Amino acid sequence: MKQHSLNEKIHQTSPFSIMVTGATGFIGSRLLSTLSLNGYTVTGLSRKKLNDEDNVKYVQADVFDKEQLTKSMQGIEVVYYLLHSMEGSKSEWQNFANREKVQAQNFLESATKAGVRRIIYLGGLVNDSLELSPHMKSRKDVGDILRSGSIPVTEFRASLIIGAQGGSYAMLRYLVERLPVMICPSWVKSLAQPIAVDDVVFYLAECLSKPETMGQIFEIGGPDKITYEELMRVYSAYLNRNLFVLQIPFLTTRLSSYWVDLITPVKASLARPLIDSLVHDTIVTDDKITKIIQIKLKSVRESIDIATNEMISSPPLSKVKEEKTGFKINQKLIQISLLALAFIGTSYYWLDDRSDVYQPLWLLGSFLWYGIIIASLILIRNNTRLGYFLAGILSWVTLVFWLIDNFYVVFQTSLIASEPNELMTLRNFIGIFIVSLTVLSSHNLFHKVIDYQYKGKPI
Repeated sequence: MKQHSLNEKIHQTSPFSIMVTGATGFIGSRLLSTLSLNGYTVTGLSRKKLNDEDNVKYVQADVFDKEQLTKSMQGIEVVYYLLHSMEGSKSEWQNFANREKVQAQNFLESATKAGVRRIIYLGGLVNDSLELSPHMKSRKDVGDILRSGSIPVTEFRASLIIGAQGGSYAMLRYLVERLPVMICPSWVKSLAQPIAVDDVVFYLAECLSKPETMGQIFEIGGPDKITYEELMRVYSAYLNRNLFVLQIPFLTTRLSSYWVDLITPVKASLARPLIDSLVHDTIVTDDKITKIIQIKLKSVRESIDIATNEMISSPPLSKVKEEKTGFKINQKLIQISLLALAFIGTSYYWLDDRSDVYQPLWLLGSFLWYGIIIASLILIRNNTRLGYFLAGILSWVTLVFWLIDNFYVVFQTSLIASEPNELMTLRNFIGIFIVSLTVLSSHNLFHKVIDYQYKGKPI
C-alpha cells in the first residue's frame, strides 16, 4: 500500500492522544498505518483484543457499552469516527440505521465525558435536496448527531471509494470479471466521483494540521465524473475485455443486491447499502477542501490499477473452514455431473421410441433445460453462487421429472407421457443417480463458496 507523506505534522501534547475507531476496517487500518509511519503515536479502538504495534496502541471496547467506551477515550484529544453497522445478518441489516444512531449518541456522550477536543468523521456524499436511501440518510444522521454536541467536528463526505478490500471495488471487480453480459438497473446511469482510498486517507490525516477544517463539512471526490456503467467499462477496458450492458429499469436495489450476492462474494447485506448509495448522483458541488489541502487526486484508472496490484501482491488472509468434502472435489463433481446430465438428456432422441418427445412443449422444455446447463457451467467455472443456484434448481426439477417418468414401475401407470421402454427406464434410474450427485454438490457449494472466496481472494 502506497503511503502519503503528510505536508505538516502537529505536535502531540501527549503520546497516543489520537484515536482511530474501526481500527481494523477498510479505512481505519490504512489511516492507522499512515499516521504511525508519519511519526504520530495513535490509539486504535477495536471490538477485538489486538497486540500493540510500532506507534500504535490498541484498546478494546464495545461502542454500545458507554462506560467501557468512556474509559477507552481517557487522555484522547482527537478521535476519528469510522464506525458503521452495514454488515451482519438480514435482521441486523434491517435495523442498521437504529444501531448507527445509538453508536453515534453513545460515542458523543462518552467523548464529551472523556474530554475529547475534536472529532473527524468520514461519511457519504449526499444531496440534501433529494429523498435519501436508508444507508445515505443514516450516514448523514450520524454526522448530525456528532455535530449536535460541544466538540468541533470535521466531516468528510466521500463519493464512491476505490481500494483493495473495499466493498465497492470488490463488487465492481467481480461483476466485470465474471459477467461478459451485464444485466443492470437504472442506477448504473447515476453520476459519481470515485476517489482512491489513499486520497481519502490523506485528506483525513492532513486535516489534523489544518485547524481551519474544524467544525466544517467537506465534499471529496476524484477528478473524474463518471456513471457506474462507465466505471464498469473502464475496469473492463483495464482487463482488455469487452462488456455488454443490458439495462432493465424494473430491477430494484433489493433485487440488485441479491443479484450481486449470487454473482460476487459481496454479501447482500453489504451490497444493498452500497447500491443504495448509487441510486442518486454523488458528485462534489463544493470543492473548498482543495484550497485547504492540496493533493493530486488519482484518476479512476489509476485507482483501479493501484487497488488491483495491491490485491495481487497482498491478498487478504482468510480463515478457510475445513470441510469433510473438499471444495475442489465438489467443483469437479458438479461440472462432470452436469455434462453427464446433458449427455443423458440426449438419449430421449436416440433411445426413446415415444413420439411425445417431439411435441413442441417437450422440445421447448429441452431447449430451456440445455440452456440452463450451459449457463450453470459458465457461472460455476467463475465460482459464482448463481451458477450453483441454477444447477441446484435444474437438478431438483430433473430429479422429479425422471422419477415421474418411471412412475409406472411402481404404480403401473404413466403420468407425463406414454410408458418408456425398458432401456429408457434403466436410463432414468442411471440419470436419477447422477442428478442426485448434482443436487448434493450444488447445495454444498452454494453454501460453502463464501468460506473459500471473499473480497479479492481467489479460490
